[in-house]
Amino acid sequence: MLVLLDNGHGGLINGKYETPGKRKDWGDKGIIYEGEFNRAIVGGIIEQLTYLKIPYVNIAPEYWDVRLETRVKRANKYPPNSCFYLSVHSNAGGGEGSEMFTSPGDTKSDGIATIFGEEYKSEFPNRKLRTDFSDGDLDKEQRFYVLTKTSMPAVLTENFFMDNYDEFSTILNTREGRQKIVDYHIKAIIRTKKEIFNN
Repeated sequence: MLVLLDNGHGGLINGKYETPGKRKDWGDKGIIYEGEFNRAIVGGIIEQLTYLKIPYVNIAPEYWDVRLETRVKRANKYPPNSCFYLSVHSNAGGGEGSEMFTSPGDTKSDGIATIFGEEYKSEFPNRKLRTDFSDGDLDKEQRFYVLTKTSMPAVLTENFFMDNYDEFSTILNTREGRQKIVDYHIKAIIRTKKEIFNN
């Protein structure tokens, strides 16, 4: 199994954020740039996957904001039956908790998203998992470009809310919180390898 990692949006280049919006400035309490956060989490995942000898590809290693079409084109070069696409994000909009997204319909992605949701709840038992069980599983379904245009199973994780000060100050902007986010992704990847790809 090959993991295709997508750190959403752009990062910081010489202190300049590459993506309009996608940030929350809490004044003297700090600031969070989603693209920086996404890259930090994917960087931690890469470190652990390397140690575990689980193959991966960083779909968007650049710090500028790589176009969605480019990300998908890069991903679709790989065999769809032996890999899955994982896009990492943080949310905004005044909510709380985390959620897992797949494309609409009953697909292999649903089983992977369920594993990610279960591992999230194991790592963060006292934090909300935002779910939609209307179709029998916990993931939410949206026609996000990277979920509908990739040829392999694809899951997008939204990890807490940048504009929720509690989640910002205790999880998103702390070393310990970020490590726990990395940890649940890694545990889910290990389970996906065993339970979905049978290797």
